[in-house]
Amino acid sequence: MNAERNRNMGLPHTGADTRLDIAHHLALDDRMTKVARSLRILELASWPVEVQDATFAEFNAGRFTNPQVEYPRHDFSAIRRELEQIDKESDEDHPIGRYLSESSRSWMVAAQFLEALGTPQATPLSLQLYGGPLEALPGHGPTTREAAQHFISIADELDHELMSPQETVEISAIALQLQLQRELDDYFDGRVITVETDPSMLAKAAAGATRIRLRSTAKFTDYDKHQLLQHEAFVHSLTALNGRLQTNLPSLGLSSPRVTATQEGLATFAEQITGSIDIGRMKRLSLRIEAVSRALDGADFVEVFRYFRAMGQTDDESFASAQRVFRGVPTSGGHAFTKDTVYLRGLVDVHTFFRVALRQQELHLCRWLFAGKMTLDDVRRFEPLFRDGVLQPARWMPEWIRRANGLAGMLAFSLFANRIRLDAISNANASEQTAASGPSGADQLS
Repeated sequence: MNAERNRNMGLPHTGADTRLDIAHHLALDDRMTKVARSLRILELASWPVEVQDATFAEFNAGRFTNPQVEYPRHDFSAIRRELEQIDKESDEDHPIGRYLSESSRSWMVAAQFLEALGTPQATPLSLQLYGGPLEALPGHGPTTREAAQHFISIADELDHELMSPQETVEISAIALQLQLQRELDDYFDGRVITVETDPSMLAKAAAGATRIRLRSTAKFTDYDKHQLLQHEAFVHSLTALNGRLQTNLPSLGLSSPRVTATQEGLATFAEQITGSIDIGRMKRLSLRIEAVSRALDGADFVEVFRYFRAMGQTDDESFASAQRVFRGVPTSGGHAFTKDTVYLRGLVDVHTFFRVALRQQELHLCRWLFAGKMTLDDVRRFEPLFRDGVLQPARWMPEWIRRANGLAGMLAFSLFANRIRLDAISNANASEQTAASGPSGADQLS
């Protein structure tokens, strides 16, 4: 009776079957971790460096043609069969079973995507993995594309003079490497994460569990430094490190496609909560979403490159940004790699989650998010597993999540501020100004 009740509640079973259920699912998790490691989406979908160099040279010479990218053919059929079997053997009424079922299905789509690299079939598989720009934000909000257009509009209205001279000083990749390395070594009291430069990178920066890479040709700002620390190191790297330390669920150290929205949302929320995000960063995130939308609507690589350049990015930045949109898909119109659409959607999801956790006095859930790479639904379903010691809390967390009082204060203000209707304030101010102006000129003369 208790086991059935707990199944209905999504809780671990009580009684003799508890250990059997957990042992069964942990064995499945070991199998999933082994096969999923080879499904490295961003690495396998990125353009070879020689294609990047050759195409950019053509662009510099004024020859704007869509690059042709040849991807190696992959056969992950054996991995897909194993993942399908794991899904079948998982009990979706058990919290670990639900996690395994959803994760194995996500990895199966990832395998299909990697097998379809460079073909038209890659785009719908990308949409399955990451969603698209027409998905609505939480709470029946605007679409992701509409939110992106909102931030682009705000950024365009603001003058660059808002930035201080210090914020516009460029930092080389080598200088930033040294600065980040020093700060990370201080945080860990030793060398745990290594910062490296990489000339072949597509993105300006990328993070794994023990390594952060910077594109060696990129230029950075002081804002970039703080963003990289909070976003890449103190979210992406720490969740990977903490996930690897999970004795019972090592797959929490892997970046499953299904956790991407939560991971990127949490990382962007970390930038926001620490004051490390600027309007320029919001514009860059939003431009990528709009570019994905345009590509899906028919824009090809050259048109997307020109869009980024028209929006104020340099040729180097525009080329790198356009590459992000066409990773793993044809460069002709109607295709896109849609991962960049998760950032705003994930940010709103995570921000809402933190506010609800505060209101319900559950800020411990926010700290458990750092125990590995999981979704917001996972952390709620895993609550009894954390309490029973099956899962361990995060060993490493950023300072802002440790300081619960400060976090609670910021979230409490956010909860209150969201109740204020700015349109009502604007209308009231307009009425006051009209009343203060006195009678019309004709009345004064009479």
